[in-house]
Amino acid sequence: MSLILNGRLLLAGAGKMGGAMLAGWLDRGLDPRQVVVQDPAPPPETAALLSRHGIEVRQSPAPLSEPPAVIVVAVKPQIMDQVFPALAASAGAQTLVLSVAAGKTIASFAAHLPAGTAVVRSIPNTPAAIGRGITVCCANAHVSRAQREVCHALLSAVGEVGWVEDEGLIDAATAVSGSGPAYVFLLAECLAEAGRAVGLEPGLARRLANATVSGSGELLRQSGLEPPTLRQNVTSPGGTTAAALAVLMGPDGLQPLLTRAVEAAARRSRELSS
Repeated sequence: MSLILNGRLLLAGAGKMGGAMLAGWLDRGLDPRQVVVQDPAPPPETAALLSRHGIEVRQSPAPLSEPPAVIVVAVKPQIMDQVFPALAASAGAQTLVLSVAAGKTIASFAAHLPAGTAVVRSIPNTPAAIGRGITVCCANAHVSRAQREVCHALLSAVGEVGWVEDEGLIDAATAVSGSGPAYVFLLAECLAEAGRAVGLEPGLARRLANATVSGSGELLRQSGLEPPTLRQNVTSPGGTTAAALAVLMGPDGLQPLLTRAVEAAARRSRELSS
């Protein structure tokens, strides 16, 4: 099904996340003539994509001749305050502003926009770069049903999409899915180190850990089974897996540790957003 917009799309920021989204939109049939990219120095792979499709690129923000249907804000949070006011000049009464920038609230965008502007705040994660991400969104009261559907379609190009009605839950989602890939990568690191500790050659330990983590994730995705069921399927009573799980599921095991980690991430997300 082709991705169709009723107007132009202004993409501010064509780095890893912005570039991944753009590639997904084009794969879904978005007309390149509808896209304007604002980025002073797109990375080489994105620059090649832009050149190949003949997409208009601007090095600095400037209002479009007509307000776009969507402004997607994918710039780094630390430069948001200097970039967004100029971008906001392009917004019209029917423009949807979609942010994929961490740490910026809906109110922080609305302060630079005309009253009543539709704003969606979202938090994607890095697997979006390969089309396997998940993005959690929250809309303000001015986002219409049609605009929500447009937002959902745009973000679906890089993975799954979920919605929350309470913006405060974006901090919790950030702690679980936004930061979550780092936890999984750390698991792979730690599993490889544990393999070395019991005598495996480092290169083999790394291969075993990486393949186990990635393969298990794919099994979880494709099987349709819940994690407890898959865990139980691997565990024989009195066997090797049961011995390891007795440690990992003990009172000082993985669950309380991960809960503390997610709480710390959510707390930091609230601090950054305030």
